[in-house]
Amino acid sequence: MSQSTPLSLHVPEPTGRPGCKTDFSYLAIHQAGDTPRPPVDVRYQDTAALAAGMIRVLDDDGNAVGPWDPGLDRDTLRFGLRTMMKTRIFDARMVIAQRQKKLSFYMTSLGEEAIGSAHALALQDGDMCFPTYRQQSLLMAREYPLVDMVCQLLSNEADPLKGRQLPVMYSVKNKGFFTISGNLATQIPQAVGWAMASAIKGDTKIASGWIGDGATAESDFHTGLTFAHVYQAPVILNVVNNQWAISTFQAIAGGESVSFAARGVGAGIASLRVDGNDFLAVYAASCWAAERARSNLGPTLIEWVTYRAGPHSTSDDPSRYRPADEWTYFPLGDPIGRLRRHLIGKGWWSDAEHEALQAELEAEVLAAQKEAERHGTLIDGRVPSAASMFEDVYKDMPEHLRRQRQQLGV
Repeated sequence: MSQSTPLSLHVPEPTGRPGCKTDFSYLAIHQAGDTPRPPVDVRYQDTAALAAGMIRVLDDDGNAVGPWDPGLDRDTLRFGLRTMMKTRIFDARMVIAQRQKKLSFYMTSLGEEAIGSAHALALQDGDMCFPTYRQQSLLMAREYPLVDMVCQLLSNEADPLKGRQLPVMYSVKNKGFFTISGNLATQIPQAVGWAMASAIKGDTKIASGWIGDGATAESDFHTGLTFAHVYQAPVILNVVNNQWAISTFQAIAGGESVSFAARGVGAGIASLRVDGNDFLAVYAASCWAAERARSNLGPTLIEWVTYRAGPHSTSDDPSRYRPADEWTYFPLGDPIGRLRRHLIGKGWWSDAEHEALQAELEAEVLAAQKEAERHGTLIDGRVPSAASMFEDVYKDMPEHLRRQRQQLGV
């Protein structure tokens, strides 16, 4: 009997480590304008090529090309640029505040600002987003007050959530922003369930759920896909592939030889793979998916290809597991820089206007931070009253809790 070849396992490795330049050829980037735009009633089977390709609108010179160009007007594009810039400036200020020990930790969306900013514009009032902890641009696009956001981060006396959530885990019902959970992948079955409930009620509202590339390895993700497919739920399932799940490269979650979007096709869901750093492509793909959901054509899964330029959180040091300058080589570039170049090319923006807006937004964020800090920070120990832990639990407070509250003297 001949000797058998020893079995072996394949362990994916990132294409770049500290001290060496990353090879991004694995991304399989397609030219802007090359990807066809099918009708929204396309069969899910016929989106397999879209799940393997990449929808792009902005070319290297900042021109909008191809069938996915949404033809956005001047004011919408300028608002999109403003929203992305405000998100980035806000993130930078909050990181400084964390380093000053005013809040416990923070998570930035550096490099990913186009996704939430453009996606929010494709939704309607009443639609519900089920985000993770890196979609603060959804709130920025819906112009949620910065003071309220900072108070939540500080867990102070004016925290809308009364100190019951970790920083960045916002909850804003009237802005269509469902409570963020620190548990991975919970947003997907929640979004699908909410969308199913909307359909059961005969409503017209759709849901949009969010998940990172790493969390797609969780069983909740696959359960959500099954329910979305079986019941044709009016939901958009957003997979933000920012290349890294904390220190784990996206290939560990299954993104090495096949796209994350391909999982949607395999589950019977129309799927797209999109340049997540292209504001116009994000908007166009989001509108396509939203129209599909609102037309009773079922769910859409979208993989947004982007890059987490900053650390996973303020507790992380990415230089330990990837090249420190990796973002400068990311082939899809900076979403703010790309939209800025597009606007300047159309004569709708200038370097002087950009600098003026940068200063204006920095002042706006700083003013909001100062206003929020009047209600306390982590340093001064001013937190919501102990009485707040008895509130919003029962419609009518039980007698045993009433006695406990009296014993506390609050």
